[in-house]
Amino acid sequence: MTTKPSSVNVFSLLWDFFASVKLALLTLGVLCLASIVGTIIPQGEAFSWYVRKFGPWQAQLFNLFQLSDLFGSLWFKALLGILSCNLIICSLDRFPQIWKKITADNLDTTVVRLQSIKRNSRWTSSLPPARTVEEIARLLGRNGWKTSSRELDNGTLLFSQRGAWTRLGFFVVHASILIILTGAIIGSLLGFKGTALIPEGRSVSEIRTTGKSSSVDLGFEVRCDTFGIEYYQNGMPKEYRSDLTLLEQGREVLHKSIMVNHPLTYKGITFYQSSFEAYRDFIITLTDKESGDRQIFVTPYQKQRTWEEKALRFGVINAEVSEDRISRMKIWITGPDDAPSVFWMDPGQTIPLTLHGRPYLISAKQMYATGLQVAKDPGVWWVYIGCTLILAGLFTTFFLSHRKIWIYVHQEKQATAILMAGSTNKNKAGFDGHFSRLTELLKAAV
Repeated sequence: MTTKPSSVNVFSLLWDFFASVKLALLTLGVLCLASIVGTIIPQGEAFSWYVRKFGPWQAQLFNLFQLSDLFGSLWFKALLGILSCNLIICSLDRFPQIWKKITADNLDTTVVRLQSIKRNSRWTSSLPPARTVEEIARLLGRNGWKTSSRELDNGTLLFSQRGAWTRLGFFVVHASILIILTGAIIGSLLGFKGTALIPEGRSVSEIRTTGKSSSVDLGFEVRCDTFGIEYYQNGMPKEYRSDLTLLEQGREVLHKSIMVNHPLTYKGITFYQSSFEAYRDFIITLTDKESGDRQIFVTPYQKQRTWEEKALRFGVINAEVSEDRISRMKIWITGPDDAPSVFWMDPGQTIPLTLHGRPYLISAKQMYATGLQVAKDPGVWWVYIGCTLILAGLFTTFFLSHRKIWIYVHQEKQATAILMAGSTNKNKAGFDGHFSRLTELLKAAV
């Protein structure tokens, strides 16, 4: 006759399953492989893009296994959930045993056990036992070993330890991974990533989220005042910069120039310079030197514009083009009773001229739109804290150890006998050298 397993047995099986180190290694291995695949296959593109890039069969495969959005896929999140459960249960399962070692009463031992410890040393002292105990405790304290004592058999047992807390490094690593995952969850739920293309002189208050058809309201406006670009001699872009102004309710609250690797952050939202787009329009700036009046005009190619207050007409009638870059522009401008002035000028160059008997300054440049990557990640500080803790935990786990020393002082015939023993949970070679030096120090003193 068979009986159904009890709920206790089922719970025990689940507990043992999630507390398994093998499960942790397997989960981490699969996550590492998935992360490698996620860096090789471009993420977040449209299905048609994968069809063009890889072909219909591979595109269908990517779609079936959610490889085009791997880090947001259900199976990847499930693996992270399994890893989280494994870390929590593994820590809970092992913590009582580790805590017992940290808080153990190490003075509750016997001389026979001390004699059986591999690292031990024996010698005698001419000092009385009580004086020997005092001197040893003093020397150990000077070298960073705080001692406690207990009367044992016919003598006194001293105990000192270092780094008992280092046994918790294992749990710090586990906790830091969970903190990093918590930061990632906060970022995915409350944060966003998107793009914005802002022509010079214009502003946006919404951005398009990456990989989605939705938009996000920023809660303020971002205006591109000017966009500047430098080129190498071969015509490749060298450096580009956007002068941005942030506005709230029509009021300017912040102005900053951004470049690649020099972003702007405001209210937890970061704007990165990522791209640009060149237009066939031009930005012409006219300044009346007498009155100080200044006006900026967006002028389409070979289209006439008018500054009505000054009765000036102007436009770009020709341009020299190198790929998408305008290298020179031919300007046409005239006043009310003036003959038209026609001249070539370089982008950004300022030229003085006289129109209708008044001095003016004119400058012109090709119009661009700045391409920005926009990101908000409120969980990033959790990730930073987790990364710091994981480094501290790994350093503690691999480079620090729990070292213990026992010294038994007792009267033996006409001399004071001393038995010193020590142990460590790791780095045994390093501890052997430290134990030998400490032994020689005590021998010389007592």
